[in-house]
Amino acid sequence: MNKRKLQWIYAGLSLAVVALFCGGLFYGAVHIPFKDVVQILLRNYEGKEAWQHIVLESRLPQTVTALLAGASLAVSGLMLQTLFKNPLAGPSILGISDGANLGVAIAMIYLGAASYLTTIVAALIGAFAVLLIILGFSRKVSSNVMLLIIGIMVGYLASSVIAILNFHASADKVHQFVMWGMGDFSGVSLSKLPWLAGFSVAGLLCALLLTKPLNALLLGDAYAANLGVNVRRARVLILICTGVLTAVVTAFCGPISFIGLAVPHIARLLLGSSNHRHLLPVTLLAGACVALLCSMLTVLPGSGNVLPLSAITPIIGAPVIIYVIVNRKNIHYFN
Repeated sequence: MNKRKLQWIYAGLSLAVVALFCGGLFYGAVHIPFKDVVQILLRNYEGKEAWQHIVLESRLPQTVTALLAGASLAVSGLMLQTLFKNPLAGPSILGISDGANLGVAIAMIYLGAASYLTTIVAALIGAFAVLLIILGFSRKVSSNVMLLIIGIMVGYLASSVIAILNFHASADKVHQFVMWGMGDFSGVSLSKLPWLAGFSVAGLLCALLLTKPLNALLLGDAYAANLGVNVRRARVLILICTGVLTAVVTAFCGPISFIGLAVPHIARLLLGSSNHRHLLPVTLLAGACVALLCSMLTVLPGSGNVLPLSAITPIIGAPVIIYVIVNRKNIHYFN
């Protein structure tokens, strides 16, 4: 690939991340003058106590959360698309998001739990339970396609249990669960942000270390084995990495659609290459950009109202997927 083009892509995406991150701090449902936001960020709070809370306790963690969640979901989607050689694979395809949904549904509807911490723990337990089931099947099923189908079936089972729980639940419990299911970057406070950041950064670093196995898998399992890659172990590591990233983001932010599915395609179209040495970091940066943009678009200017995140992500993701479906014969994704 042209080195100069690659430098422009990295520079452009990095600048976009910085610009959108700053935009998330300066733009919100409550208008705060630019200079006052700067003063608050510089720790000058005098006479700005109310705005201080908005900037430091709301906008800052929300923006960091969007950056981490977008990068995590996009990288998860890329690894799953490579593993299954399926351009329509995404973080929710293995049922991990459905497992998190089931955990939250049980906690909210059946156990009557309403605290934020309980919701996170329940989502993590549900997601990791499904991940363990998938890992168990991965030892007995050698075909990636069959494993993908098993993941989809596990997701359907979890969705069925959720539907049954909703049927027997009271209206207020169902409403509470539905609101959580809309996705939200603003639910993570400064005190809880280190937990999300720790898991996300660890998962992203592990993904970067899997660059060589991912490139080898593009050539087929047999060829990868000839290159010295332990295909079964690589598959397990990819599943664990994507499972952890998806589970943590879903637990803290709720289910978020399309970012993990669409962003890897945006990165491939930018690069014109499937080499994960560059594709993975470009996907990471593009995921952060898209999530930060979606976070800003949820705010209705001048109204003080905030749209659900699930109403915004399809606006960006759906056109990308339609383009992929229409042009997939002319685009070589796995070569």
